[in-house]
Parts: sequence; structure tokens; C-alpha cells
Amino acid sequence: MAESSPWDDISVPGADFNVRQVSGETAVPCFWGRDTAGACLFIVELQGNHTVQYRKNVVTVHGIDVDLRSGGPVLQRLVLTLEKQVDRDLFEGLCRTLAFALERATDSASSLAVALAHIRRWKTFLSGRSQLLSAEEVRGLFAELTFLLELIDREASTTTAIEAWLGPEKSHQDFIFGNTAVEIKSLSGSERSTVRISSEDQLESLNDALFLRIYRLSSLPDAVGARSLNEIIATIQGRLGEAEAVEAFDRKLVAYGYAPLPDYDGPRLVVSDARSYRVSDEFPRLMRSQLPTGIDRVAYDIRLETIAPYECDGEAVFGRN
Repeated sequence: MAESSPWDDISVPGADFNVRQVSGETAVPCFWGRDTAGACLFIVELQGNHTVQYRKNVVTVHGIDVDLRSGGPVLQRLVLTLEKQVDRDLFEGLCRTLAFALERATDSASSLAVALAHIRRWKTFLSGRSQLLSAEEVRGLFAELTFLLELIDREASTTTAIEAWLGPEKSHQDFIFGNTAVEIKSLSGSERSTVRISSEDQLESLNDALFLRIYRLSSLPDAVGARSLNEIIATIQGRLGEAEAVEAFDRKLVAYGYAPLPDYDGPRLVVSDARSYRVSDEFPRLMRSQLPTGIDRVAYDIRLETIAPYECDGEAVFGRN
């Protein structure tokens, strides 16, 4: 269940604003707040004068006022103000992920740079947002992120692992690393044993090796290892040690249509089965290069029992076998 809003226990002040400090180890103090109109605020406290940096990089977001205010002779505050209460879930997601991002900053100048870049990414997401991810899209993203975690464990560079994730970029396969391509599919615990191949390009590759990896996901909130979409994303964010990887991961989540909303605190999923298949020449599939002239946009189902002869050890996907 999603936790209560951080603004719930902050009273409306008679003047200025009331605040409560954000928990965590951010490089600069951050606060949840309310102003005299009762609006929800997020405040980043900065030492020094950053007016030039702010004016050069300021970004405007519909529904959120972004302002740099003086807090004293050597103090400035970056203040984010929510204009409409109906968007509070989105605003909370923006602020919580901003606080997380600020843990990687080192001082006030870098904190302001991180904050403005973060707000710009959210603007990109909000400008294209029409609705929440469907249950099927949540499972699909969860499966891709599950594989991404496995890849992070095996790559020396987290940036290299994130660069290999091409699913958000509408590539023919979800991952390409080295000379290996991997297409990821998910099944719910109740689905019949078929997987949908959504185009004639998904199981055709110019790479030396092509694999199909299928995760069966079950909604078991109390099971050991069960995680929500928000939780698996937070796990990956905690594993990214390179600034380039953090930036690239955020950008790809935006491209996928994800934002850290409370709606994605459920369902909590667990991988109940994972199978890998080597897509060889004899593998049953439809390919663009073999379609009759005029046939396009092909989608089809593959019965898992028919591809059992092509199943391989999961480590083979990573060139270990």
C-alpha cells in the first residue's frame, strides 16, 4: 500500500511557509512544505548565489511553478510549487525521485544542476503522458528490468548494461550486447503457455546469437523476493554507480512512459519461472526476409511446447555456456 502524502501533516501557515525536512542523505537540505494558500511545496536549500546558473538552465513545467528565491545573504531556495491539487500524485513522484537524485550531488551548485535536469526530464514525460501503463505493459517492463538486473551483475560497467537495454527505443530486440540479441517476454501466472510475437522483426537479427527469454510473473505480494514496479526500479537505481548510467536509465524510463507514481506500488510480482531459448535457423518463427511481397505488420503466437527443443541454460544468453 502506498504511504501517506508527505504534505498531510504540514499545517497551512499564516505567513511564509511551513516545512518538514526530507529524510535521507541529500547533499543539501530539502523540505516538504506548504504556503499560505495551502499549496504543496518542495524546497531545495542552496548555499551561495546561483542566480546566473538558474537563469541559464531554468525550465518551465505546466502545473508546477519553479522559482529561485533569496533566503538570506548567503542562502537561496529552489522552490517547486504545485498549482493544482489534482496532480499531487505526479508531483510527489517528481519530488521523491528528485530527492533520490540529489543524494548523488556533492554541493549546492551540482544540486541545482541535478534538480533542473531532473525537472526537465519530468517535463518530457509529462508532455507525452496520456495514461498509466496497462497491466500488460507493467509486466512487460518488469520482465525487461529483471533481465537488466541480471545483466548489471555481469557487466563491469553499469553504463554498458544500460546502453544494452533497447526496449524503450523500439528496437527489434529488447537487449543487444556484444554480438548477442535478446528478446524478452512475460507471462502472467494464469496465462496459457503461449507468447505473443508482435512483429516479423522480433525473432530476426543480424547478430551472431539471438535468444528468447521468457519470465513467468506471479502476483504474490507476500512471497520472498516479490517487488512492485517502483521497487525494482529503485533497486536498479541503487545499483547504478556511474552518472552516465543514471542519466541514461532515467531517459529510457521516460521513453517507456513510466513515472514513479503510487499506482505502481502494486501489484508486487515474483518471477516464478524463467526460460531461455536459442533462436536458431529451425526455430519456428516468421521473418520479414521470408514474408511474401505485400505482407506486413505480422503478429503471431508461439506455443511453448513446440520450442522446447531449443531451450538452453540461462547462462548461455550471457555467453557463459
